[in-house]
Parts: sequence; structure tokens; C-alpha cells
Amino acid sequence: MFVENVLTEVKGQAILVATDVTGSVTLQRLLPLASVTQVGEMLAELGGSTGSDFKRVSCDQCGGHVMESALRQMPRWKGGKTRNVSTSLSDFDVPSSFPVALKKLSLALMENVNDMAATTVLQTMLTVCHRKRPKLCKRLLKGIVGYLTSLSSAPGVSPLLVFMKDQGSSRLIETVLQLSHKALLCNLYKNHFKGQLVNLALHPIANFPVQRLITASASYKLFLKVFDELEEGLEAILAAGHMGVVVQLAESCVLQEERQREMLQCLLEAFHCAEPPSRHVSCLPLFLSLLTHEVYYGEQMHSDAADTMRPLWGMCYHGSCLVQALAKCKNNSFLMNSLHALSPANLLTLGTDPSGSHVLQALLISASDKGRGKILRKLEGQFVKLSCSKYGSRVLEAVWKSATLGQRQAMAQELVSSESVLRSDQFARHVWAKFALTHFVKRRAQWQEVQNGQSKKRKMFSDILES
Repeated sequence: MFVENVLTEVKGQAILVATDVTGSVTLQRLLPLASVTQVGEMLAELGGSTGSDFKRVSCDQCGGHVMESALRQMPRWKGGKTRNVSTSLSDFDVPSSFPVALKKLSLALMENVNDMAATTVLQTMLTVCHRKRPKLCKRLLKGIVGYLTSLSSAPGVSPLLVFMKDQGSSRLIETVLQLSHKALLCNLYKNHFKGQLVNLALHPIANFPVQRLITASASYKLFLKVFDELEEGLEAILAAGHMGVVVQLAESCVLQEERQREMLQCLLEAFHCAEPPSRHVSCLPLFLSLLTHEVYYGEQMHSDAADTMRPLWGMCYHGSCLVQALAKCKNNSFLMNSLHALSPANLLTLGTDPSGSHVLQALLISASDKGRGKILRKLEGQFVKLSCSKYGSRVLEAVWKSATLGQRQAMAQELVSSESVLRSDQFARHVWAKFALTHFVKRRAQWQEVQNGQSKKRKMFSDILES
């Protein structure tokens, strides 16, 4: 009733209210609560009798947010779930005014693709249409690309490259790349991006659309061309600090096995641990910290064996994302060998670090039973400390699910010796409960039977998934 009363008062003044600082905030909050009919009526009024007012409202600093809020209600108009809508309205179809309003809006926004407020609305419209009206989305994507490429620019330079370096337009291009179909992606690469990807990846703004291109092309052969071009400038991209590009390349290589070996070799060379081969065991700390061998270990002459015993430091978010992506590759032996070379103290540091814990978890889960057993044996004496850590306890819980019965028994045997510590700790008490350690102490045979059944079930599902 309140929503209906407010929207009734707004009728005839929708544009004025939508472009007002306070009024626009009110409309943004009311539209998600309004019925589909009320949203359609609001859009019709914002567009005016001819739809020409959509441009003015969408390009307004306040009105653009109202338009975005209205368009976000679109999923409700074709059988989507309604929220706070009376039952009497549940049988109403999509308002006839909406398709007309949407068409006028798309035409109006096409001329303002470089306006920050208008592109926000357009991105929302594309995202919604991609799910609800894919054919319309396809036409809009083609139209946007056609319009952008038709604008004038410097001789021999694609206008699209200019827009990729603009803060507002680049976000629109990100959405376009993310939603594009194979034919459009291939066309964009062939006619606009080919030979320019390294320069774009080095740009502080344009590197984000490049990341979307990498992700969008990962399922197609186009990725091989994208990878081969970016491979040449990988070290420069790392030096520029645009780690999103490198991480996306690594994640996409998981889908394209033929480039996994090349990706790893490029990283070894970029972090200066490819030669001599004895430096390979230091790759994990270098990838985690995103530092070259000389920066991480210093310029002094020392043995590579001593390097692995040095305390871990400098682990960061993007480094963690990079290693997690590489861990999914078919052959991650370099990472596993580097992990095996770490001292027990460094393994504990890795497992209790916000970024490093995700890496240890990913590597232990992806390892073979034999490889996992070697790491768990090196961690003996550290399980209680891991359990009492916010991050380490999560690692133990994840590893427990993929561990063999023997590995679980070894972990449980060590943990029950510190029962009072585990039961009183805010994180470790969950480990105690999830591992059923009370049963391990009092009913060992039953505990083994249950755990053995879980291990067999896990192996069965694993075999099914692999086949």
C-alpha cells in the first residue's frame, strides 16, 4: 500500500523525481518492491511519449541509477519469482509498455556509450537481456560494437582500442566481451585486437577488458591465439602489476591443456627460476609472493637447498590465485616438488596464512594419496596448531575429506592427545566435532568402520566423475 501510494504521487513528475538527489534514492529502493505493472508504468513515463526522454534520464547522474534499478526488475517479468507483490497481481503478464520502452531505451543509450551513467544502465540491460531475451542481447551486442567501431579515430587505429582505455566505456566493453558469442569474439580479435593485446594488457584501464577477453575465449580455439600473443609480454605484464591478466591466463589454461606446459615455462622464466633447473624447487614461494628469485632470496650466492629452508614471506592474494589455478593443471609436478621441499615450519606458515592456506588446501586435495601422505607426515606435530588457526582448521577439514583411512588415523591420533586444547579453542572445537574424535577415543572400531565407509564412498564417486 505504501509503495502504491508513493508511486501514485510520483505520477506525472517521474522525471523530476528521478533526477533529484533525494528522490532518485527513494525510487531506487521502491522499484524492487513495486509490482511489474508499476515498474512498467514508471519506465513508460521516464521515456516520455516518444521515448526521447530516456537519453536525458539515463545520462543524468541520479536518473541513471533509477533506470538501472528499474531494469534490474526485468527477470520478474517472464515467470521469475516475485517479491512483496500481492497475490492478485501474480497472474498479470509482462506489461505491453515494456518491450516498447526497452526498444526506445536501447536506441537512446546507443548514442551515449561513452557516458559513465548511461553505460551503467546499458551494462545492466545487456546482462538482463542475456538471460531473458538472448536474441535481443545478440542484436544489442552487435549494434554496440558496430557503433563504437564506426566512430572516427586516428588513422590506422581502431576506435575500439580508444574506448578500451576510457574509464566509462571500458566497463561496457568488458560486459560486451563477457556476453559475446564465438563469432563476435573472433571478429573483434581479428579486426581490432590482433597485435595489440600486450599494449592493452599493460594499460592501467584496458587490461581489464583484456581479462574478460581471455575468460570469454577460454572455451574456443581463439584462446590459443590470445595466449600466444600475450605470452611474449608476460614478464612485462607482471612487472606492470597487472596480475589479473596473468591469473586469467592460468585459469583459462586449465580448459586448454595444450598451453599448460608453455604457461608454466613462461612463469618460470618470468620469475627467473627456470635456469639452472635446481631453482625449480623455489617456484612456489616465488609465485606466491609474485617476486623474482633475485628479489625474494637476494643477490648473494647460496645453495638452492638452503633457499627452501628460509622462512616464507610476502604471500599475497593474486599469488595465491595464480598457484590455485596452476594446481588444477594436468601436470603440477613442479608445484608439488616445491611444496615437498618446504620445511615443516614453512608448511605451517603456509597453512595458517590467509592467502597461503588456500594454496596448501588446493595442492593437498589435488595430490595423489602417496604425495598427500608425504606432506602430512612432514606436518606431524603441527596438526594442533593448524586446528587452532582460523585458516589452518579449514585446510585440515578439506584435506580430511580426501584423506585415506590411514592418514585420518594418524591425524586423529595426534589431535586426541591435546583434547583439552582443541575443545576450548574457537576453531579447533569444530575440528574435534567434524572428525568425530570423541568416538575415536571411546569407540575406535566403530569410528574406523564409519571412516572406512566414507573413504570408499569418496573413491567410488571420484572414479565415476573421472570416467
